Amino acid sequence: MTFDRRMFVKGAALTSAALATSKLHALAPEAAPRAGITADDETYWARIASQYDVTKNVIQLENGNWGMMARPVLDAYKVHLDRVNRDTSYYSRRQFWPDAMAIRARVAETLGVVPEEIVFTRNATEALEALIYGYRGLGPDNAVLLADLDYDSMQNALIGHARRQGARIARIDLPEPATHANVIAAYEAAFDANPDLKLVLLTHLSHRTGLVIPVREIVAAARARGIDAIVDAAHSWGQLDITLPELGADFVGLNLHKWIGAPLGVGAAYIRKSRLSAIAPDPTNGEGGEDRIDSRVHTGTTDFAALLSVNDALDFRQSIGGAPMEKRLQYLRDRWVSATRDIAGLQVLTPDDPRMHGAITSFRFAGKTSVKDNIAIAKALLDRHRIFTVHRDGIAGGACVRITPALHNSPEDVDAAATALHELAGNLPV
Repeated sequence: MTFDRRMFVKGAALTSAALATSKLHALAPEAAPRAGITADDETYWARIASQYDVTKNVIQLENGNWGMMARPVLDAYKVHLDRVNRDTSYYSRRQFWPDAMAIRARVAETLGVVPEEIVFTRNATEALEALIYGYRGLGPDNAVLLADLDYDSMQNALIGHARRQGARIARIDLPEPATHANVIAAYEAAFDANPDLKLVLLTHLSHRTGLVIPVREIVAAARARGIDAIVDAAHSWGQLDITLPELGADFVGLNLHKWIGAPLGVGAAYIRKSRLSAIAPDPTNGEGGEDRIDSRVHTGTTDFAALLSVNDALDFRQSIGGAPMEKRLQYLRDRWVSATRDIAGLQVLTPDDPRMHGAITSFRFAGKTSVKDNIAIAKALLDRHRIFTVHRDGIAGGACVRITPALHNSPEDVDAAATALHELAGNLPV
């Protein structure tokens, strides 16, 4: 969305009052002090889970597509939606911009950056498209690098931009099994093997397998060689307790409706202030705007109520704490993974190193590497055990099935997945 500077200046004095008026404090009423939370405190986490109205039709272990709003956030969204629907253009033209600027300031503070480095989008895909298509550094003497675990749409965007600029396309397959050291080494080897590299796409937490790569170290290695990095953090912010300075990247695409828990339709792009000129303004915005990050994106009219609800989602998250949430998600992942270690031929595609996984972890059975195989395995989990998962493809080592617990899941949910995998191991679908 494009922010009009004159409207912002006119409304800036109203920002604090506007935010106070529009914001509902969606705190989890049962939340205990964060200092006392442990990942296996089932009394506490059951109270948090009770804030989510989850389907009873299946055991929902496919929470990677988008994130369910907690009930306080959903209730707040309905209030915001009523207000926007009632006031229509009177709200959007007179009050939305100061509200949006205040929300942007809060998002920036949460991410550890300044507001002028953040612009809202409708999702991480749109954010990353703006960064990739707007990147000015490519030419016929350059190359770009992508990996097998990168998101399909972002791979396609990078390939398309490179072809239009006449740049060469290089690819890398990330190692299996992955370690902190061998992933860094794989990228460094690719950097050195392709001296014409100018831009690399890095997916912090892969939607395919759940692998978390050492972004900070890889970005530093790229920068030392004159290579820019665009980081896809669609799944990592919220699933992991991170700030942007920890990643060290100049360009990042983010999502707020996956693991932050805002309504569908809210994402953000980050551009380090000193690197703003590296990303061209969206031509839809017309002339000017070189000095403003909001000129890099043009979404048209968006869901005002969804953006207003970001405050409520951040309130809910803050009431629990980012670090306890990360530890809980890792605990649920570790529980089903450790319970399946004895299954012969089961390949778990994230390492146990806590630096390299969050909630998402995929698996495959040895010899079952086709998309057809893994569609059948996900179907068997659903048909035989009422466990909903999803297959993923595009990995060099073969297709897989993804298990993604969320805060509404219980240990019994992931235990059921482990039991189901034991059953499947002896009776795999043909």
